[in-house]
Amino acid sequence: MSDTDPTTATDDTLRTPIVAVLGHVDHGKTSLLDKIRGSAVTAGESGAITQHIGATAVPLDVISEIAGDLVDPTDFDLPGLLFIDTPGHHSFSTLRSRGGALADIAILVVDVNDGFQPQTLEAIDILKRTQTPFIVAANKIDTVPGWNPNEGQPVQQTMDAQSDRVQSDLNEKLYEIIGELSDNGFSADMYWRVQNFQANIGVVPVSAETSEGIPDLLTVMMGLSQRYMKEEMEIDTSGPGVGTVLEVKDTQGFGTTLDAIIYDGTIRNDDTIVVGGLQGPIVTDVRALLRPRPLEEIRTEQEFEQVEQVAAADGVKIAAPDLGDAMAGAPIRVIRDRDRSEVIAEVEEELAEIEVTTKEEGVVIKADTLGSLEALSSTLEEEEIPVMRAEVGAVAPRDVRVAETAGEPTNQAILAFSVEVLDDARDLAEQEDVELFEDDVIYQLVESYDDHVTAIEEAQQEQILENITRPAKFRILQDHTFRQSDPAVVGVEILSGELRRNVNVVRWENGEANRVGTLKTIQDEGEDVDSARAGERMAVSIQGPTVGRQIEEGDDLWVEIPEKHAKILEQELKEDISVDEREALSMYLEKHRNRDPFWGK
Repeated sequence: MSDTDPTTATDDTLRTPIVAVLGHVDHGKTSLLDKIRGSAVTAGESGAITQHIGATAVPLDVISEIAGDLVDPTDFDLPGLLFIDTPGHHSFSTLRSRGGALADIAILVVDVNDGFQPQTLEAIDILKRTQTPFIVAANKIDTVPGWNPNEGQPVQQTMDAQSDRVQSDLNEKLYEIIGELSDNGFSADMYWRVQNFQANIGVVPVSAETSEGIPDLLTVMMGLSQRYMKEEMEIDTSGPGVGTVLEVKDTQGFGTTLDAIIYDGTIRNDDTIVVGGLQGPIVTDVRALLRPRPLEEIRTEQEFEQVEQVAAADGVKIAAPDLGDAMAGAPIRVIRDRDRSEVIAEVEEELAEIEVTTKEEGVVIKADTLGSLEALSSTLEEEEIPVMRAEVGAVAPRDVRVAETAGEPTNQAILAFSVEVLDDARDLAEQEDVELFEDDVIYQLVESYDDHVTAIEEAQQEQILENITRPAKFRILQDHTFRQSDPAVVGVEILSGELRRNVNVVRWENGEANRVGTLKTIQDEGEDVDSARAGERMAVSIQGPTVGRQIEEGDDLWVEIPEKHAKILEQELKEDISVDEREALSMYLEKHRNRDPFWGK
């Protein structure tokens, strides 16, 4: 655009790119946003920077002011940047617009000292899945030991001003981040070395504390948007508004309201809108469109001013009746002069795209937005964990009632991602033995559930093993008959497996297993014990035989394993028994199968 007159026609048709800021908790997402906001307020006239609902608009002239020589405003015809800053940690990054992420572009904040953390990986996963272009803000460069801050300077200038040791320490940390990006499938480099931002991720070193590198961050975001997204930013501002719900809130004096981002067209204060709800689309009339008062007046908390209309891209609070069932992450469509049923169908279609495939049997999942519900359910699908019910919103008693009906104990569980659990639901879950898992990081939530499943399965295996006859072979020692019969008491050596009390004992003769009696007690130096392992010598009492008739000193005896038990041991529990028990089992099976090849199969 050769001329910088702000009233040229393009300004009506090019919307502001929407920027999401993601990253691990404590890596400085909020302070970075606050710093951009603060710098913007300082750079612009106090009225130039508007605080919107759930978003901060930074106009091009303010970006140019902060970025100094890095930005020539005449190179750009996009109006600036709109940063989404909903408080709901990173879940907004999974909010949707027409099947993609709501954000056009993202900043992934990584602490240079900490590198990649669980939520960083999760954010990367979301960016991959939604194919959102992003840059990395390597934050906290001012914490490198020996760093001399240069408030608000471009990063290359401030880096050049540091000592060689500080520069090399910082570079080492930055290359570790580049390495981690590479491990996750992204080619990356310092932003000033990147030629093609579509093929490579630019890393921008910054400090949210000293504003160093903030000029670069804004410049790169602006350049990327202008270069690669200009076509996508072309909209018809006079058309009916299209947007996404960020949060559903109660606002004093207005009842239930929607914090929303409008990314196409315009919404007016007399429009009829269709919003995605828990039970399906809600059709309602806008009562008021609200904005916070300008920054200088923000001292009066909750003071909103009403506006007549809002054009894309922008944040707004919508007051309207019947919004109780509206969902975070759901689509908003203005009807205006279009056919009502067509618009309802559009919203239904968008909601259907997000629907999670549920099974007859599975766990219950709850999440704070539709996007996070989708992210959680796709992770569970990858892990092959079935889902019986998936909904947006707090965990309520009815969710516990559904979870309780699951047939498998492992499925009697609720996975709650970033939502509250109502007190009565928590009490009911405890009462009905329904397990609750709560977390703000999807993979940690899934990990806790996995650990729970493993514990249940191990307990079930132990239960089965407890009730199953274990294999053992033992020999009656010469000159160790302490009593001949009623019961016979003899000294034995366990040859393989584990010998337990109260088992039937057999002796093999001519390929046949003949039961000789029941082993009642095991004694070790006069003390009763429950079991004895291979290599040990014990005194045992056997009810039934007489030494010298049915059994002799020197005989090899076996624990009699019922055929059904032998089958379970061989097919299901082989990994759960010891090596010498496996050995005893295979010898025992071999003896039976010499006579009947299908025994125990």
